[in-house]
Amino acid sequence: MSALLSTVSLLLCLQGVPALDLFRVTRTPADAPIIPRVHCWCNSYPDTTLCSWPETSHEPHTHYITTYRERHGHPMTNNCLVIPPTPRSPSSGSSSSSDQEWLCQLSDLKLFTDYIINVTAVSPAGSSSFLSGLMMEDIVKPDPPVDVRVSLQNKRHLLVEWSPPSSWRDLEIFPLKYHIRYQWENRGSPKSVNLGPFESTSVELKGLSPGRQYQLQVCSRELMGLGSCSDWSSPVYITVPRTNP
Repeated sequence: MSALLSTVSLLLCLQGVPALDLFRVTRTPADAPIIPRVHCWCNSYPDTTLCSWPETSHEPHTHYITTYRERHGHPMTNNCLVIPPTPRSPSSGSSSSSDQEWLCQLSDLKLFTDYIINVTAVSPAGSSSFLSGLMMEDIVKPDPPVDVRVSLQNKRHLLVEWSPPSSWRDLEIFPLKYHIRYQWENRGSPKSVNLGPFESTSVELKGLSPGRQYQLQVCSRELMGLGSCSDWSSPVYITVPRTNP
């Protein structure tokens, strides 16, 4: 019996240009490894673009082939540098392979250029492929700011300070902007305020309520608005005192 080939494609039709095959998943035969769920982002524009996917199989002989190429330019195919998941120790409390992430790093991507990435899981039972298009500028997403600090300035003012993510390599040529989110509860109901963008790495919050606890977080984004904001930083908590400190 011939091998089963299962393919799903998503086509995007743009005005005035032919349809672009942006996303395809292929599995052959039916008992082949699960199709990799690949997510790509650029955490240091334009130097570092990464793709990740969770471990998809308990089959010990499964390996991954990862390549990328320009969609419309040079036909040469490049190999992606694959970084296996870090082995978990018995004390980690989890032996599941599904929560372990594979990584691959795409090198020397050109600005404003469409690429196609192919991640194929291969085992003795068959293979499963993920094929998708990407442009670096669309997937820019810095890492969150670090070292978020909050200090009291007076009875109702807070100074929030932070440091840029160390993974963002060139702040002079490609600076970042930042957003702040602070949250609190009012009679059991959650409240939230988002502020920004700010180009500095500190901001003073005024008019806060004495006796109330606030949760503060910061996210970073490329200054011109490429891609999306980072995940929020780890929360920092502070209670505004009812009297001057």
